[in-house]
Amino acid sequence: MRACLDETSSAMTTQELTDLADLIVGHINRNDLAGLAETIAPCATAELVEICERLGDRHRAVMYRLLPKQRALEVFEALDPALQGDLVRGLRDAEVADLFAAMDPDDRVWLLDELPASLAPRLLRGLPQRERQMTADVLGYPQGSIGRRMSPEYVSTHPNLTVAATLSRVRLRLDDAETVYTLPVLDGERRVVGVVGLRDLLGADDATLVGDLMREAPVATADTEEEAAARVCAEQGLLALAVVDSESRLVGILTIDDAVRILEQEESEDVARQGGTEPLRRPYLSTPILTLVHSRVVWLLVLAVGATLTVQVLSVFENTLAQVTVLALFVPLLIGTGGNTGNQAATTVTRALALNDVTPRDLAKVLTRDLRVGALLGVLLGTLGFALAALFYDVRIGLVIGLTLLAVCTVAATIGGVMPLLARAIRVDPAVFSNPFITTFVDATGLVIYFLIARAVLHL
Repeated sequence: MRACLDETSSAMTTQELTDLADLIVGHINRNDLAGLAETIAPCATAELVEICERLGDRHRAVMYRLLPKQRALEVFEALDPALQGDLVRGLRDAEVADLFAAMDPDDRVWLLDELPASLAPRLLRGLPQRERQMTADVLGYPQGSIGRRMSPEYVSTHPNLTVAATLSRVRLRLDDAETVYTLPVLDGERRVVGVVGLRDLLGADDATLVGDLMREAPVATADTEEEAAARVCAEQGLLALAVVDSESRLVGILTIDDAVRILEQEESEDVARQGGTEPLRRPYLSTPILTLVHSRVVWLLVLAVGATLTVQVLSVFENTLAQVTVLALFVPLLIGTGGNTGNQAATTVTRALALNDVTPRDLAKVLTRDLRVGALLGVLLGTLGFALAALFYDVRIGLVIGLTLLAVCTVAATIGGVMPLLARAIRVDPAVFSNPFITTFVDATGLVIYFLIARAVLHL
């Protein structure tokens, strides 16, 4: 993705952007298009992008139509794919065709993933043959693979080419190549044998062979999971990662800006699912109210059904509560502590999975580590709980609370640490198994442990 922003970020404050967005809405509501054009004319591209993220679909489309052609393309390329899709639906066919033709093949695929499937053939038919073929090649890779996010527009070179010949290739492709800062070096069968940086080329003599300058090239196969490939690119500090087919022939490149874009999207999904919602995939202020409701209500219903386990446990031990009513006072404390302990472990392990610090093969190691961590936390919190409960109520009540905290913390930390690994092993998003489900499960388990300990200690 060749972003055309003339600034890396907006010079306006958040309040100024909000005020400007309100002013734009006012112009549109009054049908004052001349005033609108005058208002947005001095705005930088980055500011226009942020304003678009704050407007509704209709207002965004009206404002966008008043932008000069080049500025409109810059703004469109910088928008999230979901907002690009919304904008496409609000523009005329001719405007959409021009925008679509001006995009890079990989960016077209991002956009097509946000549009109805019936619209894709019509947009592709309007492209020149070469652009249509490159876009179709990228579309042919599976959803979620790095092949679907790579760019087929690159500049390559050969080990036996001179620096002068390679720089000549670069100059010829400056306008259409995704990047020229890192060049794949290919052999006669288009297999990647190394990479060479533009800095190295500019610093060498014209007669120097590329083979003397190239270095080892990390590669990813086109069917590699997009997050895994993007993380390799980001962690190794690569400006571009070569993407190859099953026969190790170069088919495209993943640039660092696209890698960061992928990781940001994956991070947003993980954070959302750990919090019990579906990812929005678009800026919050431009998300319709019904979409926000839909992203939350399904999880709330699932968790409400799971919470019935807690109700069932309380009903089973109703007689125990009736005999020692003080036990009811500590229920929120115990289930809250257990849920928080499990969530902490799950979040830590989920993050470690994302960074490849652990894999499902490390299940036994993670289990024993979190078992010990949970036990130590349980000892610390249990000791404090025993002291306070014994001081204000009774030594036996203190003993129940102390032992329960020890047991609950141990169980919660162990379950929280193991469940993300089990999720990855069965190819389910680990974030789905994190905070909400662990909280529900640990609540019910913690109550069972609590009442069993109470019965044993208090001889109920």
